[in-house]
Amino acid sequence: MLTKSPARASASPDRAADASRWRVLALLSIAIVLSLTAWFSATAIMPELKREWNLSPFILAWLTNGVQIGFVCGALGASLVNLPDIVRLRTLMALSALLAAIANASLLLDHGPVGAIATRVVTGFALAGVYPPALKLVSTWFNRDRGLALGTVIAALTLGSSMPHLFRSLSSTVDWRFVVKTSTLATSIGAALFLFFAREGPYPFGRALFDPRQAGAVFRDRDLLLANLGYFGHMWELYAMWAWLLVYVNDALAAQHMSVVGRASFLTFVAIGTGAFGCVLGGILSDRIGRTLTTAGMMMVSGACAAAIGFAFDGPPWLFITILVIWGISVIGDSAQFSAMVTELADQRFVGTALSVQLGLGFALTVVAIWLMPRIADLLGSWRWTFLVLVPGPSIGVSAMLLVRSRPASLRLANGMR
Repeated sequence: MLTKSPARASASPDRAADASRWRVLALLSIAIVLSLTAWFSATAIMPELKREWNLSPFILAWLTNGVQIGFVCGALGASLVNLPDIVRLRTLMALSALLAAIANASLLLDHGPVGAIATRVVTGFALAGVYPPALKLVSTWFNRDRGLALGTVIAALTLGSSMPHLFRSLSSTVDWRFVVKTSTLATSIGAALFLFFAREGPYPFGRALFDPRQAGAVFRDRDLLLANLGYFGHMWELYAMWAWLLVYVNDALAAQHMSVVGRASFLTFVAIGTGAFGCVLGGILSDRIGRTLTTAGMMMVSGACAAAIGFAFDGPPWLFITILVIWGISVIGDSAQFSAMVTELADQRFVGTALSVQLGLGFALTVVAIWLMPRIADLLGSWRWTFLVLVPGPSIGVSAMLLVRSRPASLRLANGMR
C-alpha cells in the first residue's frame, strides 16, 4: 500500500493556505476600498457645501476633522476595552461599516452645519471598527510577506479615500448628493463583504482577556514608542495633505490660469490615488530591505515634496503635477509598515489593542494639523507655502526610524531585515 511522504503531505495544505491568503487579501481589500469611501465624502464636496450651506472656512475644516475626532474616540475607546482582541473581527468590521454607511447617508438630511459635523464624527467613530481590525485580520494570514500584505490594505484605504474626488470629477455638473449616495452604497457593500468573507487566518494572535493596562503598555515599551513616534511624524503630514489638497490644487490651477472645474478634483484623485502604488511598493521594499529603511526613505521623499511644491505653485503645470504624483506616492507608501512594526514588536496577545492605540493617537495628531493649515494660509495670504508646516513631521519620523534600526529589537522586524 502506497503512502504519501510527510513532506508531500504537508506541501499540499501549505499551497492551499498560500492560495487562500491572497484570495482573502483581495476580498478584504475590495471591502476596504468600498467602506473607506465614506471617509472623505464630505471633503470632496466642500466647494458645493460651502456655497449651499454658506459655510465658513472654520466649519469646512471641521467637516474633515469631525471624522478624525470620531476615529480617535473609536480607536482609543476600543483599545481601552481591548475590543479588537476579544470580539470576532468580521462581526465588528461589518457592523462598523454599516454604521458608517448610515451616518454618511444622513448628510443628505437638511440638518445644518452642526448636524453635518455630528454625522462626520459618527462616521469616523464607526470606521475605527474597520481599519485597525482589518490590519490585525490580514496579519493572521501573513507570517511572511506581511509588509506587502499590509501595504495592500493601506493601498485599498488610499483608493477608497480618493474615490469621492473621482466621483465628483466625473459628475461636476451633477448635484453633490450623487457623491454622498454613491459613497453610501459603496460602504454598505463593503459591510456585506466583511460579514460573508472576512475570516481569521492560520497564524492567529494569542487570545486576550480584558486588561485596560495593555493600552498603556505601548508607552512603556521603548521600541514600540519609537515606532509610534515615526508613525506620528508620518501622520502629521499625511492627512493634512489629503484634506487640503483639493483647495491647494484649486488655487494653484487658478494661478496657472487653467480651468478649475472638474480638473482640480481629478488631479486630487490622481495624487491621492497613486498612493496605492506607493503602498504596494513600500510593502515589497519593506519585506526585502527592512521596515526602518523603507519608512525613512519614503519620509525623506515626501518631506522634500512638501518643501518643493510651493516652488511649482504657479507652474509650469508638468512640474506641479510631477511633484504632486511623487508626493502622493511617497506620503502614504510607508504607512502600513508602521503597523507591521507594531504586529512584530507588541505583546502578541494584544496586537489589536496596540494597533488601536497607535492609530488613535496618530489620528488625534491629524486633527491639529488639519485645523492649523487654513490658519497658516490666512496668515500667509495664500496657500502657496502652507505645506511647509508639514515638513517637521517626516523629519522627526526619519530620526525615529534610524533609532529603531540601531536597537536590538529591530531584528524582530521583517524576519530580521530590520
